[in-house]
Order: sequence, then C-alpha cells, then structure tokens
Amino acid sequence: MKLRGIWLTNVDSQVFHSREKIIEAMGFLIETGFNVVFPVVWNRGFTLYPSQLMATTFGREINPVYEGRDPLGEVITAAKGVGLKVIPWFEYGFVSAYKQNGGFLLSKKPEWRATDRKGSLLVKNGFAWMNALDEEVQNFLLALVLEVVKNYDVDGIQGDDRMPAFPSEGGYDGKTIARYRQQFSCHPPQNHKHQKWLQWRADILTNFLARLYREVKAVKPNVLVSMTPSFYKWGFNEYLQDYPTWMQRKIVDIIHPQLYRRDFCSYKTIAQQLAKQQLTGNHLSKVFPGILIKVGSYRISEDYLLAAIAYNRFLGIQGEVLFFYEGLRENDDALAKVLRKYVYFK
Repeated sequence: MKLRGIWLTNVDSQVFHSREKIIEAMGFLIETGFNVVFPVVWNRGFTLYPSQLMATTFGREINPVYEGRDPLGEVITAAKGVGLKVIPWFEYGFVSAYKQNGGFLLSKKPEWRATDRKGSLLVKNGFAWMNALDEEVQNFLLALVLEVVKNYDVDGIQGDDRMPAFPSEGGYDGKTIARYRQQFSCHPPQNHKHQKWLQWRADILTNFLARLYREVKAVKPNVLVSMTPSFYKWGFNEYLQDYPTWMQRKIVDIIHPQLYRRDFCSYKTIAQQLAKQQLTGNHLSKVFPGILIKVGSYRISEDYLLAAIAYNRFLGIQGEVLFFYEGLRENDDALAKVLRKYVYFK
C-alpha cells in the first residue's frame, strides 16, 4: 500500500468555508498526486457534521459556523468524485476545550473532568481534558466514532495525540484511585511518571483502542482504524500512548507517528529509530509518518520535504501524511508543485 495523505483543518484554513472551496481543494489534491484526505470532524467541543449524539447529549448538533451544512458529507462527495479516500480525523479526542477552563462540554458534564494530583482540572499546554480513563467518557467517544462509521461512506477513522491519549499528570480522580487501590491495595504514586503507574494507565487506553477497533470492524469490516500518536517514547511518558503495543496487538491498521521536527537532521534521527527499532518487519508496511509542513510561522523548505520523503522510501516506508493542506498552497503552490514534479507523479 502506498499512502499519500494530507490533513484538512478548520483552523488557519479556508477549505471548510464553502462547498465550492471543498470541491476546489479535492481537485487540487488529486492533481498533485495525493490519494487520502484526513478531514477534521471533532474539535473545540463540536462536530463538523450534524450529530444526533451531540444533539441529545449536549444540545449542539454541529459547530454553529456550519449550521445548515454538513462539511463531512461535502468532503466525502467531492473526494469520492475525484477518487480520493476519506478518513475522518477526531482531532480533539478526549480534550474538551482549549483555554476555556473546560469549556462547554465540562460545564454540562462536570463529572467527566480529569483531575491532576492537586484535584484541579487537568490542563496541559492550554488544553483541558475529559477523563480518558473513565468508562462513561470512553463510551461517548466510541459512540461518536461509530456514528460517523454508520452514517457516512468513509474509508477509515483516525485518532491522534489526543485519542487514545491522556496526560500522564492525570488519573488522580476518585474513580481511578479506587480502581488502582482495588488492584494493588495502595494509592497511586505521587510521581506521575512512576513506571508502573504510567504502564497501568497506558494499558487502560490500549484496551479502549482494542474495543474501538473491534466495534468499528463489527459495523464495517473494511473501514481502516488509523492513529497518529506522538512519537514513542516521549508520547508514552507524556500522554500514555503505547503504540508498539497497539501494533503487536493488531488493533490499528495504519499508523502515522508524528515526526514533527523542523530540520531534516532531526527528522532523519527519529525516522530511523521508528523504522529500525520500533516498528520493524511486517509492521513497517502499516507505517506512514506525519510530516509537519506548516504551523504558526514555520514553513518546511522544499529541500527538507523532498529529503524526508526520499529517506522514508530508503527506510522502506511507502508513504506519509502532511500537516496540513494550506502549506501546499503558499508561495503560489510551491510545495505542491515539487511534490507533483518529483515525488507523487502517477
């Protein structure tokens, strides 16, 4: 399998603003040589499609910006029309809000909040978290994913560095403490990076992913379960993401570790680690790393992008996913032109 993917965001991007912009973007991507799009469908406490689950649970059917539309449906129609596969991306995962003290979701469901060691709302890098270790919260996220699988003609679904994920500072809520005490007859360690405590919580998230995988396949066996976690072992220590175990347990079909480095030398180091130590042999055929091409004021250079893709192929990696679409369109579509010319030509 060769995968040439791109993430579509509704932040710092115009793509979702209208059906016409979506159609134009899909045509542009297929001409450039991409074959998969990963459109965001869940962030900031909203869906980007009319959700019955959100309507009944929170009284919010869709992000109000898209009231009266169905951006996911529009992306699917436009993408399938030109031959692109569509894998919706649940960007916020277990995050409830960014810089809003928990936001709307936790104001409606305060029992879902995650807490740190001091009993405060769990916030990391500005993001407030729901309790990813809580079964009720897991059931909600799973139902959101299954709603998309059941109602749309998608080729896969995708979790990221927020699903399944949970800051390692979390897990000090009453329910989780009681669960840990029942198993080990003692309180969880105060050191949130204590190895046994890290692994115990990571295993809960891994079991959630196993359940998600099983339930998605029960609805539509051919739908791919895709994950784009933070790079191991940093992602394990900070967000309890144990993707070597996910691969061993065969609970993910394709995986896109975020190799977000801003120079080729750093990229090469972790790409080599990924392919030579972490996900070797048969696993490597399922690996298509994430490459950062634009964020804030950062822009990848043409040379770095081409070098990273060439190095992926050298390692036996047959594709990648780029973050994100608007990076292709800057400087008169400069990156798209080099991809078309040197890499993604048919």
